[in-house]
Amino acid sequence: MKDFRQQALDYHALPVPGKICIALTKPAESVKDLALAYSPGVAEPVREIAADPDAAYLYTGKGNMVAVISNGTAILGLGNLGPLASKPVMEGKALLFKRFAGLDAIDIQVKHRTTAEFIDTVANIADTFGGINLEDIKAPECFEIEQELSKRCNIPVFHDDQHGTAIVTAAGMLNAMEIQGKTLHDSTIVCMGAGAAAVACMELLIKCGAQRERIYMLDRQGVIHTRREDLTPHKALFANNTDKRTLEDVMLGADVFVGVSGPDVLPAEALKLMAKNPVVFACSNPDPEIKPELVHATRDDVIIATGRSDYPNQVNNVLCFPFIFRGALDMRATTINDEMKIAAVDAIRQIAKEPVPDEVLVASEMQALSFGKEYIIPKPMDPRLCQRVALAVAKAAIESGVSPFESLPKGYMQS
Repeated sequence: MKDFRQQALDYHALPVPGKICIALTKPAESVKDLALAYSPGVAEPVREIAADPDAAYLYTGKGNMVAVISNGTAILGLGNLGPLASKPVMEGKALLFKRFAGLDAIDIQVKHRTTAEFIDTVANIADTFGGINLEDIKAPECFEIEQELSKRCNIPVFHDDQHGTAIVTAAGMLNAMEIQGKTLHDSTIVCMGAGAAAVACMELLIKCGAQRERIYMLDRQGVIHTRREDLTPHKALFANNTDKRTLEDVMLGADVFVGVSGPDVLPAEALKLMAKNPVVFACSNPDPEIKPELVHATRDDVIIATGRSDYPNQVNNVLCFPFIFRGALDMRATTINDEMKIAAVDAIRQIAKEPVPDEVLVASEMQALSFGKEYIIPKPMDPRLCQRVALAVAKAAIESGVSPFESLPKGYMQS
């Protein structure tokens, strides 16, 4: 671990500090180049944009630019370490946007005293960008921030910790349930954790067929139930009218466990209480709610997924967020709605059911992969994700009326 720590520090520091930079897209070698790039030539696109704001998509990089914005209140699993400490993570997010979807992204860290101040700051700079990715903002403030910014901004605002996690979880979950011979509609679901990711995951699973009354959500005080008086509005959405109070109570006969909480909180004894052929998503990072080795030692009928790359079935947000933004920005969508999220879920699901390209096997250091208990979701390096997910999201944006376009551009995502 000491060697890895130094490798990580060296990676970020050398040969130049940081992970992203600004690159030029036009020549700037001659006097004429500079005259076109700046004064006097730059006045021409200025006039065009002043007359028609949509012209910014033609004459500037707005349509290919995402702002990655954080206040550093929930950095990875490290907690509230402040805006500046979040910068390496936000630069990393920008790297992923560029690497996987060809999108330019710039990281912005915001210091603020109140939630309203953060919202005002972001809303006031939003027109610079084609989309906004909110990141590492703690609950419950993150819910209000995203909701208010979505109302005030005419571009997509997406809190990836919520919706990216939910989309990848739903895609993997639906495939796992299919393999196990179950459906979301008829399943009992236990969700360990009640933060932003947990709430978003459960809401999307409901949109995909799960029944709210068959979901049991737990926080640090135990089962969230209707007789508790300490619930935030978002926890109250999952207050179950039940006498069950403990993890063991709700795990008895459960079909699904989703963990977005902390390490080693699911004991083997509780796993034994689940129904036949259960599905366990233990997504706490870096240490899951239960280790796959313990799962397999306890029973042999479980499909398990984690957030880690060194186990099968990694639930990784990079499977969706770059491509959702790619499709949304290409269609100049004003928001990322449920139709677009579900389209992404379906596209990701389908890729896992198809033959895996050799290049993915090489990148994953695998000899073979096929749809089954240890391959329910595509690998992050799968090149099909960009084309298929972006295309599905773009179509859904048009069909749901949040894009100004009436149809896809000819040949979109075909090359």
